[in-house]
Amino acid sequence: MSIVISSVKEMHRLSSELKRANNKIGFVPTMGYLHEGHISLIRASKRKSDATVVSIFVNPIQFAPNEDFNKYPRDFNRDKKMLQSEGVDAIFYPSSSEIYPENFQTYVTVEKISQILEGTFRPAHFKGVTTIVNILFNCVKPDIVFFGQKDAQQAAIIKQMIADLKMDIEISIEPIVREQDGLAMSSRNIYLNEKERRDALVLYNSLCLAEKLINSGERNKERIVTEMQLIINSVESSKIDYIEIVEQTTFSISNTLERGKSYYVLVACWIGTTRLIDNILVTI
Repeated sequence: MSIVISSVKEMHRLSSELKRANNKIGFVPTMGYLHEGHISLIRASKRKSDATVVSIFVNPIQFAPNEDFNKYPRDFNRDKKMLQSEGVDAIFYPSSSEIYPENFQTYVTVEKISQILEGTFRPAHFKGVTTIVNILFNCVKPDIVFFGQKDAQQAAIIKQMIADLKMDIEISIEPIVREQDGLAMSSRNIYLNEKERRDALVLYNSLCLAEKLINSGERNKERIVTEMQLIINSVESSKIDYIEIVEQTTFSISNTLERGKSYYVLVACWIGTTRLIDNILVTI
């Protein structure tokens, strides 16, 4: 039976007990409304660690005032049942006041990687992400943490933070989990109506085309991006924020692709009133 912990003090106590018993703690931070993508991270933790902790916390400081914090899907009882069926050891479910008490004033920022792509369109987002992840790491004291490739830039930023702040934590980036038709799983997919759900496939279709072009020898980013734009713009509900290709390890933007390197092809796009992101990783 998974135990539910709501206080930082209690989470500290459990983590200390687990470590005294020489348990390797695996940690999966989430904002809840779980789907198979989250479950894949939990199963990876179960394989690679002795005890698995999952947090559920919709983090207010990573949402801008015009974003969807208030309507972000929440269903703790549903999530708890899913986590118990997966056999997680603990669910960390703190309140906002537990995490951000009155007079809270410390934030964590990763430079450079946070300022491009998602950082351009959501300027305060990653400052909120790195701050809450740091807080959660301090609460749970994990040995290994699990993030999904779908949020590739976020994962790269967390990896940079772990390295820069000399944290004794291993990070595991797990593959994207997709619906049968290719749409990347996301808690925000629930916002899509029936037509928008069909339209949303243009993201995955454009990424598949990019992969095909690269594997066929295309090395010019602009030509790849142009072909992707044609697919995405073929549906009226779409509005592209960006399409970009970056080198996997440095997240540096690449105009010409080089043999022997791996690249993320990234897309962020509105379908109606829902903003979706997706990517593929291609090795040349």
